[in-house]
Amino acid sequence: MIILSTLNAKYIHASLGLRYLFANLEEFKSQAKISEYTINTRPIDIVEKLLEQSPKIIGFGVYIWNCEETLAVISQLKTIAPDITVILGGPEISYETEQQSLFEISDYVITGAADKSFYQLCKDILDGNAPSRKILNSKPINLDVLTLPYDLYNAEDLKQRIMYIEASRGCPFKCEFCLSALDKTSYPFELELFLSEMDRLYQRGARHFKFVDRTFNLKIKTTLQILDFFLDRMTDDLFLHFEVIPDHLPDKLKEKLKLFPEGSLQFEVGIQTFNEDVQQNISRRQNNQKSKENLIWLRENTHAHIHADLIFGLPGESLETFASSFDQLYACRPHEIQMGILKRLRGSPIVRHTKDFDLRFSPLPPYSILSTNTVDFSTMQRINRFARYWDMIANSGRFAHALPQLLDSRPFANFLLLSDWLFETTQQTHKLNLKRLYELVAQACEQLFPMQHRLFIKKLEMDYLRSKLKGSFERLSLSKTKIPKKETAIKHSSRQQRHR
Repeated sequence: MIILSTLNAKYIHASLGLRYLFANLEEFKSQAKISEYTINTRPIDIVEKLLEQSPKIIGFGVYIWNCEETLAVISQLKTIAPDITVILGGPEISYETEQQSLFEISDYVITGAADKSFYQLCKDILDGNAPSRKILNSKPINLDVLTLPYDLYNAEDLKQRIMYIEASRGCPFKCEFCLSALDKTSYPFELELFLSEMDRLYQRGARHFKFVDRTFNLKIKTTLQILDFFLDRMTDDLFLHFEVIPDHLPDKLKEKLKLFPEGSLQFEVGIQTFNEDVQQNISRRQNNQKSKENLIWLRENTHAHIHADLIFGLPGESLETFASSFDQLYACRPHEIQMGILKRLRGSPIVRHTKDFDLRFSPLPPYSILSTNTVDFSTMQRINRFARYWDMIANSGRFAHALPQLLDSRPFANFLLLSDWLFETTQQTHKLNLKRLYELVAQACEQLFPMQHRLFIKKLEMDYLRSKLKGSFERLSLSKTKIPKKETAIKHSSRQQRHR
């Protein structure tokens, strides 16, 4: 028995990578099985379930979000059943491989795209010709020779989980924080075959399609054909998620996007920074003015839900320059602003800046940036909290009326004041129930922005009533909580007092 396994971040995430491996196992398909778990499952319970299947080979997909949990699983698995051959693959183990604890306790590691090389390794092992080398480097794959995996999404997947699909692989851009910077270009799957697979998924009941293409709108002709395919099958429950290039939205694409009804489209738009110096540091090509114009156009002329990304901690970025990027992006009115903290993905070129910008990353997954030469550790912690509160208050949509009133003309500065106040008051960034959050935000506004408080409370009452929480709305300035002593929302990050 060959088991293909991984630990997903959540149950709703169905692993596309495992299904590619299974689809290309050729004569071993009848001896193979996909066994997915989540990172919240106890490792010993995963070991028990794996051993119940009497496997000879287990392949694990290793990612930044599951590497520690996978280490716990394999450590116990190898203690109980050392004869089982453990094969590792995935982005987290494909780089700096020999430096990792996972490498020490595994039998083989396949680096790169393992769609075909996993089959070959299993064949060699089962034929008695197991390689003597522990690290096997996958060769580049011609996409035309791959068996597509979409039939392997079963009825439970179609009903309860996200369908991850890809019309292309790779990326032509070289943004250094991303592993896609290592790609030479973007490679499309044969479009007619791809669309026939999508039609089969659709006919089986799939209605939630999440494209993992890095640059969905790179080749507009192909983009339009895919959009036409789904427009022809539009239903009330059809939902499409795409990652798009922000400064590439020609008129033909704009006209097509106008045709999609409300609730059918979500765009993930990577902005990351509007600072040109930082963009140059990380080899990011982006027309900032065009990107902003396109975001505003999408918001005003389509029903698409816009999820825009920023990254804090990039080399050369300061709190002040990031605040400027945030304010510019907020003015474009995306539905969500995802505040990411820079992470050191193994293999990504961002490490070339380590010395010049004194980049200090956590040694523990997910390897988040801890400080730079322009952002000290305490400031980094403030922005981590800012990001958490922004998700709770802004991205949740629960403060849609009150938040614009609070942010006014200084969105980053004002929300940073709120974020600092919330943490100093509660010492919590998690486990704040919704009613308590409304109370805290009301009290914060009364103390931080007294001139706006009366109008703000009226707006907040609208949000509270919409939430349908039990209990009547009250004027929520119920406590005499002291205002946190912050001289300014944006504090210059100085390193003079840091002793290295």
